[in-house]
Amino acid sequence: VQLQASGGGLVQAGGSLKLSCAASGSAFTVNSIGWYRQAPGKQREVVAIIYTGRDTIYAEAVKGRFTISGDDDKTAVSLQMNNLKPEDTAVYYCNAFIIPSTTPTTPKWLWGQGTLVTVSS
Repeated sequence: VQLQASGGGLVQAGGSLKLSCAASGSAFTVNSIGWYRQAPGKQREVVAIIYTGRDTIYAEAVKGRFTISGDDDKTAVSLQMNNLKPEDTAVYYCNAFIIPSTTPTTPKWLWGQGTLVTVSS
């Protein structure tokens, strides 16, 4: 199972970007899927996650500006980022917690490749 992320780029402060991530492969269930980010010199931090039952969590710094959405089985997720700020500049990583159908007792964390978001002031 792999995660493929897309989106990102350069935008001016106040602008918008949309990130997308899709899980591909066979015989698995997605328990949660979402986005983390890592700014230069900082630790990776959660941005937004969508869980089974469609519950969501957001980092305080992005509440009201970012919206995470996913399809019914959460194999694809998008992060709409509005009113971007320079402090949102970071490499954004898609992350998923999956349960393989063949080995349900050994769930796995997956990471997609990072995508750079740069917000200029």
